[in-house]
Amino acid sequence: MKLWPGGGRAWDWNETGTHHVPGIQVADVEELLGHGARTVVLSRGMHLVLRTCPETLDHLRKLGIRVHVLETREAAKVYNELATQGEAVGGLFHSTC
Repeated sequence: MKLWPGGGRAWDWNETGTHHVPGIQVADVEELLGHGARTVVLSRGMHLVLRTCPETLDHLRKLGIRVHVLETREAAKVYNELATQGEAVGGLFHSTC
C-alpha cells in the first residue's frame, strides 16, 4: 500500500521497476510527497527483505522529510501513531517477505 495524508492506493512495484534489491526508489516516494507527506514511513516487509536505496534516504533528508524504515508491523504502528497525532505522514507498506 501507498498511504498519504487523506488517501492511498495499492503500491504497484512495476510502475517504477522496484525490486527487493536495491529496494525503494526515489520514484516510489514522490507520490507521497506530492500529497503533502512531511514524514515518511517505509516498511521493509515482514522478514526485512525489502531494502531502501541510499539515494532515496538522501533525497528525503535533503528535503527535510523525517524518515522511519521499519519492519512492516512496526511501520504500521508508527504510521498509525503519527497519523492519529495529526502528522502529515505518508507510508509505503510491503506486506510480505
